[in-house]
This record gives sequence, C-alpha cells and structure tokens, in this order.
Amino acid sequence: MPRAACPRCGFSNPDSRVTCELCGSALRGAGGGDASAALPAARRDFYSEQASNVRRSTILLAGFVLMTGALAWALGELGGLGPAGVLFGLAFGSFGALSAYYSGDRIVLAASHATEIGADTEPVLHNVVEELCLAAGLPKPHLYVIESEAANAFATGRDPRHASIAVTRGLLRTMSREELQGVLAHEMSHVRNLDVRFATMVGVLVGTVALLCDWFWRSWRFRRAGRSSGSAGPLLLVLAALLAGLAPLASVLIQMAISRRRELLADASGVELTRNPRGLASALRKIAANPVALEVANRATQHLYIVNPLKAHGLDSSSLFSTHPPIEARIRILESMA
Repeated sequence: MPRAACPRCGFSNPDSRVTCELCGSALRGAGGGDASAALPAARRDFYSEQASNVRRSTILLAGFVLMTGALAWALGELGGLGPAGVLFGLAFGSFGALSAYYSGDRIVLAASHATEIGADTEPVLHNVVEELCLAAGLPKPHLYVIESEAANAFATGRDPRHASIAVTRGLLRTMSREELQGVLAHEMSHVRNLDVRFATMVGVLVGTVALLCDWFWRSWRFRRAGRSSGSAGPLLLVLAALLAGLAPLASVLIQMAISRRRELLADASGVELTRNPRGLASALRKIAANPVALEVANRATQHLYIVNPLKAHGLDSSSLFSTHPPIEARIRILESMA
C-alpha cells in the first residue's frame, strides 16, 4: 500500500488516510499522495495529547482482550475440554505474571548493571528528581546509574511507592539541567501514569496468547493421533488454526503499538510537570545524536528506555514492530506545544 509522510511529525501513513495516525494532523493529499499539501495543523497542548493517547491505548488494549478471549474460546472447544482447560492455562500464566510483577524491577535493574546512588554522589540528579516529585505529588523513586557513555534512561517499578529511575553516565555528562529535567519528567510521568503497571497487564495477555497457542498445537497433535476427539467441527477447527497462527504476531504488534502510545503520553505528561517542552525536545535531539551503543540493553528491555537503544532513531523507526514513535515526530509534537 502506498504511504506518505506527515509533514508535521514525519509519520508514514497509508495513502488513504485523511488524518495522521500519530499526531492527528489533517492530510490534504490523502488518497492522492500529495502529503506536502497538508492543511495547517492546529496547536495541540499536553492535555489534548494525554487525552488522545489514553483513548487510543484503551482501544488497542480492548482489541487485545477481545482477540485473547476469542482464541481461548476456540481452543477450548477444539480440545474438548470446555472452559476447564482455558481456566487452567490462564491461572498458570497469571502465576508467572505475578512473579514478574513483584520482582521484575529488580531483574531489569540487575540485567542493566544499574547501581543505586545517593545524593552525595549525584546531587544535581537527586535535586531535579525532588523538584519533580513535589510538582507531581509523588514519593521519591530510587535512583540508579548505568556506567555507559550512551545517553538514555528508563523507569521501572509496579507503582509510585516501588519505583526506580535509571540513567546512564553519558546522559548525566551531556545534558544541561533543563534537558535533564525534561528526561526525568518523562520518566516520572511513566511512574505517575502507571505505565509499568499497564505494561504488566499487556504482558499477561501476551503470555496468555503464547500459552494458548502452544496448547492448540499440542491438542492438534493429540487429535491426529486419535487421543483427543474434541467437539469441534471443521469450521471451528479452521478458525482455531487461524487464531493460533495469527495471534502471536497480532499480540506483538498490539504490544508495540501500545508502547508507542505510552511514550507519547509520557512526553505530554512530562511537559505538564516542567511547563517546558523545549527542554525535552533538546534532550531527545542529543540522545538521537549520541553514537555510543548501550551494551546492556536487549530486546526484553528496549521498550523501557526513553529512546529505543537498539534501533535507528530516524523516521524508519515508525515501523509496526518499533517500540517507540519516530524521534523526529516526538520533537515536532513537543515544539508545537511551545
């Protein structure tokens, strides 16, 4: 399908779109490929950005729940176990998710080689965080430093009272106080918006889909061997096979899309705390220009960082499998708030 870049944020939209999927700008050239003739975009403040991203994230999560429910129903009928098999699978997946929920932050910090630091070691970092905590009405999180010259940061923890923020040494060395405030406000917004809890909910759904799909293929082998008769007809069998084949891909796509929306929401919420969109915009430019790779990052933790440490930061990061919106799009949206 032909695609055209939004002149405001740079997001690659289907040519038939009337408005940009990322920033909502009107596209005059929709259907005709003339994206350069887009209508002037209205100025959007952080309140409208928050409302837009919360609404879209809710729609995506609802779609995920519907897909998981359909898969569970089809596989339960196929295996001839009724709801009992599905309930067992959901209980097993939930137990694993609860373990990750209560200890996941410690695992992530350990995997990232993050070291907790006190106010005597990094007084500026602690001072900026304390200012933001007063503005947001949040308890002060634990602060960690990753000894890497790459510039990046992430937040983790299941709620504001069990939150941690980790920054790289390169971020502390390259950012001005204003830019550091923008980055930390973004991460504090993840804490305030309960993004980590939200990501955990999505993680439970993704794990459930993987578990149910594995159960489908095992049930299919048993049926072929004549050890499981089930009650499914041919049509239901085809439906279950399609769901089992497509659900893992769909779950990853939805998970990535939700992650992208939460990053935009954290940008907007960070501006609400600092009242200074230019600080975060300037910080994102410096992070994108930093050539040092973050060795401790991996595919399991890439979505946590303020900028994806494993992918290019240009407009090509707008692909379906990207965990973050294009960095140029984020900068343009922030500048439109100034």
